[in-house]
Amino acid sequence: MAEACAARLADPDVEARLARLDELLDGLQSVPGPATRSATEAVRLLTEMYGEALARVLDHADAQLAERLADDELLGHLLVLHDIHPEPPERRAARAVERLRPAVRERGGDVEWAGVDGDVARVRLTSGGGCGSGCGGGGGEAAAAVREAVLAVAPELTAVEPLPDTPPPAFVPLTTLKRRGAP
Repeated sequence: MAEACAARLADPDVEARLARLDELLDGLQSVPGPATRSATEAVRLLTEMYGEALARVLDHADAQLAERLADDELLGHLLVLHDIHPEPPERRAARAVERLRPAVRERGGDVEWAGVDGDVARVRLTSGGGCGSGCGGGGGEAAAAVREAVLAVAPELTAVEPLPDTPPPAFVPLTTLKRRGAP
């Protein structure tokens, strides 16, 4: 069994192969002719069969195994692709935001999940210095990264919109209030 695990691809290798597959499929679709239609149909049918196989695996899996399968990055994407992911899109999107949070904080900002309104994800994204998402210094990059991460795990959602950054309430020491009322 250990030998089978040694043959597994590392996540960067999987990502490289998926990118190459996208290139090949895009190239294939741009070539006219019956061979292209046959190849495209073969890929579509093969994809459908793999989706059916994954659905059957989930039918036989207990909740704990289904969760472990969904947590695997590649399997999670395949479950989303075939519309059989056991978690709702809102939960997947919230987890994606939480996974990005340390990287955004390293750059002096923060990101917080705010929920879903219809089919639109809502996040609160702040830049360092409390200036909100409209500031320079990478706020746009962070927003783009959040959007990409959320829509990758929850393509059922149509958009990711930032909520306005609300400053924290002002702190007024109790002793200040007492002094003003004293004669």
